[in-house]
Amino acid sequence: MTDTLNPTRDDFAALLDEQLTGRDFNEGQVVHGLVVGVEKDFVIVDVGLKTEGRISLREFTGGMEGATAPKVGDTVEVYLERVENAMGEAVISRDKAKREEAWNRLEGVFASEEPVMGTIVGRVKGGFTVDLGGASAFLPGSQVDIRPVRDVGPLMGKEQPFQILKMDRPRGNIVVSRRAILEEARAEQRTELVSQLAEGEVRDGVVKNITDYGAFVDLGGIDGLLHVTDMSWKRVSHPSQVLAVGDTVKVQIVKINPDTQRISLGMKQLQTDPWDGVEAKYPAGAKMTGRITNITDYGAFVELEAGVEGLVHVSEMSWTKKNVHPGKIVSTSQEVDVIVLDVDASKRRISLGLKQAQANPWDAFLEAHPVGSVVEGEVKNATEFGLFLGLDNDIDGMVHLSDIDWNAPGEEAIQRYRKGEMVKAKVLDVDVEKERVSLGIKQLGGDPLEGDSFTRGQTVTVTVTEITSGGIEVKFGDDDAPATAFIRKSDLSRDRADQRPERFAVGDRVDALVTAVDRATRRISVSIKALEMKDEKEAVEQYGSQDSGASLGDILGAALKEKADKA
Repeated sequence: MTDTLNPTRDDFAALLDEQLTGRDFNEGQVVHGLVVGVEKDFVIVDVGLKTEGRISLREFTGGMEGATAPKVGDTVEVYLERVENAMGEAVISRDKAKREEAWNRLEGVFASEEPVMGTIVGRVKGGFTVDLGGASAFLPGSQVDIRPVRDVGPLMGKEQPFQILKMDRPRGNIVVSRRAILEEARAEQRTELVSQLAEGEVRDGVVKNITDYGAFVDLGGIDGLLHVTDMSWKRVSHPSQVLAVGDTVKVQIVKINPDTQRISLGMKQLQTDPWDGVEAKYPAGAKMTGRITNITDYGAFVELEAGVEGLVHVSEMSWTKKNVHPGKIVSTSQEVDVIVLDVDASKRRISLGLKQAQANPWDAFLEAHPVGSVVEGEVKNATEFGLFLGLDNDIDGMVHLSDIDWNAPGEEAIQRYRKGEMVKAKVLDVDVEKERVSLGIKQLGGDPLEGDSFTRGQTVTVTVTEITSGGIEVKFGDDDAPATAFIRKSDLSRDRADQRPERFAVGDRVDALVTAVDRATRRISVSIKALEMKDEKEAVEQYGSQDSGASLGDILGAALKEKADKA
């Protein structure tokens, strides 16, 4: 203190410094201040510094009409931004003080994972702004409610609880969730409701939602799933065929999962099981009438009565149509007659036969075309093991390679036939159980080597069918089943000069001698030369001898003349 009655500016500064000595004023902290004045737009607060600070009145009232403004003499908390600015005034803020106070409070709430009260005050990109009592937080759109909300208007400006998901004080970011609060409350309510339910209990419910796999039914605050397979004993393609949103239904609680709290419901369980006594109602061998309900790659399902379906396997659909999709034989909703083949009540399966309810065309074929009869059919296909001919009633018969021709190899003989050509064949065998018809083409004319048709030393008249450089191809015997042979050049004549294949023409008829018959290999050897030598020998024996003095020409001439006279 100075003793002078007229202190200077320096004296005042020294006095102020003395008063402030020992007081800790750090910028960036919340301090207590005294309201010393209230003007039109500002509140003057003394925080014990050299000068007072001015705070906008809006920071106290929030710009809301009717909000109470501070009065002179009130003590308030403010945030000290700067001890002194360029104007020599303290820079203080009520908003920042509130924010700091709120952050301190919210950090404690966040650490204890407790809910905090807040108000949705605005909309921003991707969500909303929430006032948490001085601190601003971000509420993502996905965290507003359990289900998407179209209109958030009713929630705006309403104080309600939120869960803090994330806090970043340096960046000033707070993320909150309203959905987490609702889910927690719902979980508690669900646990309480589940504890009141029991498996097997029957309750009324309201259909809330329908999906492809079932419907969700509200049981009074808790939802249960009614699966499409539990709606009816009969086949249901889509739940909308049975239910509609808003329907009141009576359901049975089939199962409650205590871990997931999922509830499975059923409607068909309240009805009589149509499979009870099914073995007595549908004995094996019984003929029934049903409706096609579903067609798959492996067969068709036939509804015998509501809730009871049987399967007609693709192999039991047609006597003659093999490897054909069931959809080309029957159609959905078609009424069909079927035969019960097998019933397994424990597995809820019934095997049905469609073809068994129709006349077996194989029996009819055997009756109309017994073994040994001749049939005519169109060449459907040629395979590596034979020809397939289309016969009556979509039945196919097979001509094996070995039954096409008596003389030509099967691989060669099959090349003579073309798809679509009409061919006659003899029925060799009909196997009704295996659904096979064996046919033969070569059997139409009989076996040319059967019995003693041709013997060694026999003279036959052959017809030239082909001329080659090495000899000629000939046929002889029965026209329906001729035998064939190849006469080599050396066997065409006794005279070498006449051993020329080109002196013959296709269609020429000439006599030859059978020189060998091999029934194992089905080969007959014939020779013109051997016949000439035989005729010469017989002529010499009959018309002359070595001592007679007659020439060979005279002898052969006489023999030929006699042969001509007999002819």
